[in-house]
Amino acid sequence: MAPLISGRAKFSGGSDRFLSELASHADALFHGPIYEQYAAICYRKHPDLGAAQVLIVTSRESGRWIVPKGWPIKGKKPHEVAAIEAFEEAGVRGKIKKKPLGYFTYLKQLVDGNRVPCVVQLHLLEVEKICENFPERGQRRIEWVSFIEAASRVREPELKGLFLIADRKLRRTKAKK
Repeated sequence: MAPLISGRAKFSGGSDRFLSELASHADALFHGPIYEQYAAICYRKHPDLGAAQVLIVTSRESGRWIVPKGWPIKGKKPHEVAAIEAFEEAGVRGKIKKKPLGYFTYLKQLVDGNRVPCVVQLHLLEVEKICENFPERGQRRIEWVSFIEAASRVREPELKGLFLIADRKLRRTKAKK
């Protein structure tokens, strides 16, 4: 998969370290199994700001900024898994798109210390409800930020680009209305 960032915007946010780390695991990327996960870009339309905001969460282990994501669930479609993860990790519910916005890759650190390559299918979720109680409450930090701010905080270059693509897509949708 080609990186999705145009030459116009540069957000380092650890991307150089991430790419070096990814390169050092090239053998696993090309010869080992690749795991799938499903994720959601959760957004809300902010009535006062006029622009949409996106929800980012921290991972439980490293504390880095990510989007809600998880492993496949038997009997559930990818977009359904993404919606479940959004609720479990961030306490949000809403309308999720069935069609993926895109994909990004990262190295998942397993409990045994090994790192495995993951390809994450990403879906847009328009938040309609924010719940006070949810399974991982208190285990993560949660923030609503602009898409540009979200892109600057995450490490994965492809995810940075997907935040910008989502922002443009939502602005075009708003302009059509």
